[in-house]
Amino acid sequence: MQGRRVYPGDEGHLRLAEGDYGWDADGLFQCRPPGADVGTLDGHTVTEHEDGTATVEPSIFGPRFHGWLRRGVWTS
Repeated sequence: MQGRRVYPGDEGHLRLAEGDYGWDADGLFQCRPPGADVGTLDGHTVTEHEDGTATVEPSIFGPRFHGWLRRGVWTS
């Protein structure tokens, strides 16, 4: 699934639809993997690329998703 980079709104919060990711106003990287709820990625390394996409390492593991975000593309 192609993800989408989003940015905080006027109130400083992210509004994440499925597949969205971004940094909130507090400097936390948040994402909403396919089929899963919103989460923060404490303990992960986030690399931002020149085109605005992101890569997260290691894999993202949650109750309803286990996979990767690489250059803005979600894979399981």
